[in-house]
Amino acid sequence: MRAYERLLRYAKVWTTSDPENEACSPSAERELDLARILVEEMRSLGIGDASLDGNGYVTGHIPATPGLENRTKLGFIAHMDTAPDASGKDVRPQIHEHYDGKAVALGDGKVLDPADFPELTQMKGKTLITTDGTTLLGADDKAGIAEILTLVETLRDQKLPHGPLSVAFTPDEEIGSEARLFDLKQFGADYAYTVDGGATSEITYENFNAAGAQFEIRGVSVHTGSAKNLMINAGLVACEINAMLPAADIPRLTEGREGFFHLESISGTVEKAEVSYLVRDHSEGHFQARLDLLRHIEKTINEKYGEGTVKLTIQQQYRNMEEQIRPCMHLVENARKAISALGITPDSAPVRGGTDGAALSFRGLPCPNLGTGGYGFHGPFEHITAEDMDDEVKILAGIVAAYAGPQAG
Repeated sequence: MRAYERLLRYAKVWTTSDPENEACSPSAERELDLARILVEEMRSLGIGDASLDGNGYVTGHIPATPGLENRTKLGFIAHMDTAPDASGKDVRPQIHEHYDGKAVALGDGKVLDPADFPELTQMKGKTLITTDGTTLLGADDKAGIAEILTLVETLRDQKLPHGPLSVAFTPDEEIGSEARLFDLKQFGADYAYTVDGGATSEITYENFNAAGAQFEIRGVSVHTGSAKNLMINAGLVACEINAMLPAADIPRLTEGREGFFHLESISGTVEKAEVSYLVRDHSEGHFQARLDLLRHIEKTINEKYGEGTVKLTIQQQYRNMEEQIRPCMHLVENARKAISALGITPDSAPVRGGTDGAALSFRGLPCPNLGTGGYGFHGPFEHITAEDMDDEVKILAGIVAAYAGPQAG
């Protein structure tokens, strides 16, 4: 079975994670629907110990082929949930065989246009898979799952030599769970890769340092006719806070290693308001400077309007994994070789986001991120090709072969 065929099946299973229930794992019971399917499929592929634990994590192990039992224990990880940014219910993937490289009418008035997604021009002649315009596709990260299990099938059917392998599929990546309940000892890998990126050329080991920040604002409501020097309009204070941040430091105006403040939500009345931000930067120093700026804003507002007007809460989310990957760059080099073997130029541009691998790297499992072949994630313009998924499976197989060699790792 080709990887895209698996994706088409998985995409139809509703697995949107629930940010309002993030204290539970999984955050949404529906994620278990796919988890159970995957356990059965893994067993059918020969992973006899495939299992689903009480926190929604699917794991399984593939013993080494004879003579390679002492090779590096390698793992592959993808996540089962889809982002709550767009509907993941009733997904109806659309297949465009022999794609002509032109704009595609998705439905619901939406058009997938090469002018907005220039990678489409490189997909001409391939089998393009899109949404119907009403949901996301779920290639993030069901394409990763499909590619990993197609790798497993390939290793079995072609009897390819390999060392000990571990496979895992995690819940709630999209709401920042950081695979916090993932049992690394049971997983048993020395190193791993998440398969959760974009282009097949990707092998990334730098990601954002990340935090969430919330301002809670207490206003003073009095009659507007007698409000002078008394009223504190919490809604206006919220706007004032936002105006104190650098106007150019927003996602729309930044790229590469540039960080930002992302206004995630703002709401309120005269009496009470809340402002929430995502804070991101690749540089640890710049990241801390951003957090210091938020603390300075809190202090300034309280000095202006009175202590207790504003309360700032900062939640650390994840850190840049680069410092954990640098001592074991063989992970990156072996991936680059596998990518290059297909005539693709490897790309290690920093990830403007995070993966489960970032948190796992800091827990002792170095875990860079590979591409899936997908683009336009988290919305109705998500797309991928069957051929790029085939290439990603070959890349995974190339990495496995590298670690089966005598000097791997």
